[in-house]
Amino acid sequence: MRNQELFNQLEDSRSFAAGQAIFREGEPGDNLYIVAEGEVDILMNGGHILETVGPGGILGELALVDDKPRSATAVARTDCVLAPVSRAHFLALVRLTPSFAIQVMRVMAERLRRTTNQLRD
Repeated sequence: MRNQELFNQLEDSRSFAAGQAIFREGEPGDNLYIVAEGEVDILMNGGHILETVGPGGILGELALVDDKPRSATAVARTDCVLAPVSRAHFLALVRLTPSFAIQVMRVMAERLRRTTNQLRD
């Protein structure tokens, strides 16, 4: 299967209204999401915004990588459209598309660095 075919097989997109929760901390993580339109806030500790993810960004990947509950809450900052990627599709993308795996690792590394820097300040 070619890379483009993998991306074309993404599940149907989902729309979320501003303020709507996409997932909550502690829930099982069965999808990651690619932001197609709008912005999503990643929140922890009672509403502290860790990051705002815009178009082309991903969220929810950590729960798919480590198979543990969600470590944060995601809430639509604006009306948005997200493309969910199931665990099975995620694993196929990682296996068959090394550049996708590298991009996911980059996102995780950037978030870890940002969190580390916030703890230092």
